[in-house]
Amino acid sequence: MLTPSLMHHLSIIPDFRQAWKVQHQLSDILFMTVCTVISGAEGWDEIEDFGHAKLDFLRQYGDFSAGVPSHDTLARVMALVNADQLQSAFAEWMKACHDVTDGAVVAIDGKTLRGSYCRGKNKGALHMVSAFSAANGVVLGQVKIAEKSNEITAIPELLKLLNLYGCLVTIDAMGCQKKIATQVLQQGADYLLSVKGNQPALADAFEAAFPMAKVVNFEGDAYVTDEKNRGRQETRYHIVSDVTEEFQELSYEWPGLKTVGVVMSFRQEGDEAPDAPMIRYTISSAKLSAKKLAEAARQHWFVENKLHWSLDVALREDACKIHRGQAAENLARVRHIALNYLKGEKRFKGGIRRKQKKAALDETYLADILAV
Repeated sequence: MLTPSLMHHLSIIPDFRQAWKVQHQLSDILFMTVCTVISGAEGWDEIEDFGHAKLDFLRQYGDFSAGVPSHDTLARVMALVNADQLQSAFAEWMKACHDVTDGAVVAIDGKTLRGSYCRGKNKGALHMVSAFSAANGVVLGQVKIAEKSNEITAIPELLKLLNLYGCLVTIDAMGCQKKIATQVLQQGADYLLSVKGNQPALADAFEAAFPMAKVVNFEGDAYVTDEKNRGRQETRYHIVSDVTEEFQELSYEWPGLKTVGVVMSFRQEGDEAPDAPMIRYTISSAKLSAKKLAEAARQHWFVENKLHWSLDVALREDACKIHRGQAAENLARVRHIALNYLKGEKRFKGGIRRKQKKAALDETYLADILAV
């Protein structure tokens, strides 16, 4: 992730301001905001303070001939920057600096920015859908879910931004849609989709093909995982099958369908009796073994515990109350850029918060992060 590449993509974003009124270049403002979020800043005042403290450092990467923009300028500009253009710049930057490997899992999932809700302005909380590279722990792209809409309409727009060739795209039940499956295949990837009641024909076929007695005594390809963590034990039993006769008619509706899978999980707390088993169904256009299904299903949840958790706990995304104009959406993308940089720096073994504090104190380390 070379900084010149990021600066190049940021500089392409059109500046909406009248040229004769511009003192601070838009790419400088965006780059400074990225650096301050990497270093743990959360509000406009803190971003301005960082700029004054690190002005000589920032001038190594940008112009900053007029010094540091005020917090009022930062708030106004970030509220008016075209969010779609910043979104495209981010996705193109990731294409330039991140190569997806054949068979790599790309997890698609949504998240609500709770702090972006504003009752006084009758403004609902912002919802974002992100694509997460599980193997590398980086965000590949994200789009906002339009008001009065849902992930079904946002996912196709996100997929268009991505280079998915050779990947396995995993999506939860909301994204289990024929058009989405078709689009994934058209982009040279395979899909792994969770199945629930929103696709009743598929759900009925699973219940007919895999009754509990057959799942427990399955004679085909099966794989078991067992995890223990803080007194809780969770066992997951995975089985896969080719398309059986119960799915024959449906296979014409679902393009490229090759594998159907069942995941049955048991959870036990301490010495208590295990909870009732939870059963999940999946369909895939890839020829998956039970072990590969287990690995892909596990990696899909990395988007929760490695992306969403980091955004909320380390970068305090839900605590951010900024909601003016398009600022909430633009800052969400800045956080993704910052998180990609922080996760990309591997030499220092601290967590995200510790890396942020080190970057704030040590310009050499901040430069190392930007050179990853």
